[in-house]
Amino acid sequence: MKNASPFHIAPAAFVLAAFVSLAALAHAQAPAEHHEHMQMPAPTNLQVLPKTMTADQVHEIMHHISDSLGTHCTTCHATDPTRKMPNGQPAINFADDSKPEKATARLMMRMVNDINTGYIAKIDNSGMPVTCGTCHRGHLSPEPFVPPPDNDHDHDHDHAAPPAAPH
Repeated sequence: MKNASPFHIAPAAFVLAAFVSLAALAHAQAPAEHHEHMQMPAPTNLQVLPKTMTADQVHEIMHHISDSLGTHCTTCHATDPTRKMPNGQPAINFADDSKPEKATARLMMRMVNDINTGYIAKIDNSGMPVTCGTCHRGHLSPEPFVPPPDNDHDHDHDHAAPPAAPH
C-alpha cells in the first residue's frame, strides 16, 4: 500500500472539492428531488474518497453520482436482507464489496480524479472539472457520441474553385 504524500493528498482534496462543488451546483440548479435522508452511519471502507469525510459528505457525493448515472444506491451497494429499513426494504450494507459495480465505480472515480488532477487542473482557466455526469448524463452506460450531420464539409475551406487541370 502506498504511503500518503502531498502528491496523493492534493488530488484527493481536488476530487473532494470538485464533487462537493458540483453536488452543490447540481442541487441549486435541479428541481427538488426527494432522496430519503436518514441518519447515516459513519463511513467505513472508503478507498477512493478521503477517510476523513463525514457521513453527510459521503451521502451528498453518492447522491450526486447516482443522479449523474440515473441509478440508485443498490446499483453498487449490496443489501442486507437480515436488516430492514423503516420502509420494510432490506438495509443497504455500504461497506460490502461483493458487487462488481462497486469496483467499477471506484475505478471510474479514480479515472475522474486522474483526468482532473493530471490534465484539467494543469490548464489555465479550464473551467469546470470532469464529473460522472460529463459522460454519463443520467445513463448508467454513457451513450455513444454521434456527431451532428454536417452537410457542408467544405466550410473550413476557402470555397475556392478547384485548381484547373493542366493542359
